Amino acid sequence: MKKNIIIISLIFAIPIMLYMALTASNSTTAKTTETGKPQVVKFTSAMCLDCQTMNKVFKEIFPKYNGEIVLTEIQVQDRNSFSDEQIKKYNVTLVPTIILLNSNGQQVRRIEGAIPKEQMDKYLQELK
Repeated sequence: MKKNIIIISLIFAIPIMLYMALTASNSTTAKTTETGKPQVVKFTSAMCLDCQTMNKVFKEIFPKYNGEIVLTEIQVQDRNSFSDEQIKKYNVTLVPTIILLNSNGQQVRRIEGAIPKEQMDKYLQELK
C-alpha cells in the first residue's frame, strides 16, 4: 500500500517539478518601462515552440538595438497582476504576440506567431 502511494505521488510530482524548472529558466521578464523610447512588448510562454523560435530571433538581432528600443518580455504563465494587466490591455489571445510601440507609447504594429529573423529586423529598424 505504501509503495502505491509513493508511486502515485511521483507520477504527479515529476511533471510539476519539470514545469517549474522550465518556467523558472525564463525569468527575464521586465516589469518597468522607459518613456520616450520605442518599446517592444513580447508575450511569450516557456511551453510554446513558436515562442522559443522568436526568443532565438531576439537573441540574435536585438543586441544591436539595445539602448535604443526597450524590450519588455511578459511570461503569460506567470499570472501575476502585472502580466494579467498587460494581457488585458493588449488583448492577447495567443503567444507569441509582439507589440511594437513608438516613442509616444502608441501601438505601431502587432505580430502574432513566429516570423523570420529578417522580417523582425526590418520591423525593429522601422521602429527606431
